[in-house]
Amino acid sequence: MKIADALRRLDAYPRTLEDFSVRSLSGAIITLISTSIVIILIFLEFVAYVTPNLTEDLFVDTTRTHKLRINVDITLHNLACNYVSLDAMDSSGDQHLRVDHDVFKHRLDLKGNPLKETEPIKEIVAVSPSSKNSTCGSCYGAEHNKTHCCNSCEEVLEAYRQKKWNVQLDKIDQCKDQYKRTDADAFKEGCRIQGHLEVNRMAGSFHIAPGSSFSIRQFHIHDFQIADVKLAHTINHLSFGDKIEFATTHPLDGFKVEPEGDAKSEMYNYYLKIIPTVYVRANTAPINTNQFSVTRYRKDLSSRERGMPGIFFSYELSPLMVKYEEQQRSFGHFATNCCSIIGGVFTVAGIIAVFLSNSWEVLRNKLEIGKLS
Repeated sequence: MKIADALRRLDAYPRTLEDFSVRSLSGAIITLISTSIVIILIFLEFVAYVTPNLTEDLFVDTTRTHKLRINVDITLHNLACNYVSLDAMDSSGDQHLRVDHDVFKHRLDLKGNPLKETEPIKEIVAVSPSSKNSTCGSCYGAEHNKTHCCNSCEEVLEAYRQKKWNVQLDKIDQCKDQYKRTDADAFKEGCRIQGHLEVNRMAGSFHIAPGSSFSIRQFHIHDFQIADVKLAHTINHLSFGDKIEFATTHPLDGFKVEPEGDAKSEMYNYYLKIIPTVYVRANTAPINTNQFSVTRYRKDLSSRERGMPGIFFSYELSPLMVKYEEQQRSFGHFATNCCSIIGGVFTVAGIIAVFLSNSWEVLRNKLEIGKLS
């Protein structure tokens, strides 16, 4: 019994006899309010516990192996698809990139509506000169295998027919002598360029400009006879990888450009700074994508400014990488916060209850002896 008596002296929570407990209306109100506060705070803490915590880190990018994917969706409101070229170039600007691409051009009317009974046109993005034997003509992306050759215009058309692609004859070397066009028809339609390019992870550029493109030595030339070209356009989507809603992976989406009234021909430049980004989510594979910032510049070519009408995108990659990672909060942290909420709220409620009770006792005693005034 002596041991039990010694343990009782260590009791930090002695109970008060029921006869000495006084229950009041103010104490009941404070208890209800404090209990409601505890329930609300614990619910908010539970929501924070089940919601992953997103952390952001910045470090030097060492992942230079995978390619850079460029997703493009741009609408030209007043230039026909047959007169539009999409070219990709490396950082030096004098040689074209070898790129994998899947870009199609959709014909539109001047109001932006797709033309009926027309198939998408497979765009042929300019590439470096091939090292293959000259006796094997290119099929321009429609070949069945690596040994498939198209040495005549009919063979190219047949390859495109089997792919169910609409061919752009003015870009096919085998068909150049059989196809003529007049530049007066260039502004009777619109064009939507949609698809993606996969290029090496290095600084470069791509542009959309009127006319057929080709290179002579170190010069990139577009064959277009009309000098005054107003390229009203809308960037429906432009990104360099997968889309992340909370990051700036697509800041130009929905951006529309209208030519100025006095300008006869304009050149639009977009300078892009790409920041490699990785998004690590819980229990899923990481997403490798890119954010980018943009600086825009418009040049009026009618006032003796040098340049070529078109839409030019120049990009360079940052040596740093941003990493977003979802981290789950620990249950111990959640339990500790719940205990802190319960103890803190009821402690403060107890102090308020004692203060109100003592204040009421003092007022009542003064009222009884007539000293309340």
